[in-house]
Amino acid sequence: MITGNIHNLQSWLPEELRQAIEYIKANVTDATEKGKHDIDGNRLFYLISEDMTEPFEKRRAEFHARYLDIQIVLKGQEGMTFSTQPAGAPETDWLADKDIAFLPEGIEEKTVVLNEGDFVVFYPGEVHKPLCAVGTPATVRKAVVKMLV
Repeated sequence: MITGNIHNLQSWLPEELRQAIEYIKANVTDATEKGKHDIDGNRLFYLISEDMTEPFEKRRAEFHARYLDIQIVLKGQEGMTFSTQPAGAPETDWLADKDIAFLPEGIEEKTVVLNEGDFVVFYPGEVHKPLCAVGTPATVRKAVVKMLV
């Protein structure tokens, strides 16, 4: 997992991640429609969403096998819980078809609070629980870049 802010990209950030974040900065605005947007076909694309955060206890953990996520908060605030490994087998395993598996939680979960401009990168196999409320549930607009690795 890597975390940072799109307005202060660190020099050690891998170039391919930096280029994807710079693409979002240059091309995504408040007018960008929700849904999937291609950058380089199925190798690199992003999803724009607007969702309500929920109490931590209501959120499910997830992980991917083929794609890494760069989750960027565009508006709002979100708690992002993460773990280095799943706690047990997935309840829902769609890894073959949709590259996602869901489970109740990861082992020794930790949470980071993401504000506007903050991003987090999850590599395949890294468990994460997005859209956790920080205080009262609220709307979060975000971009999730999916990069085939």
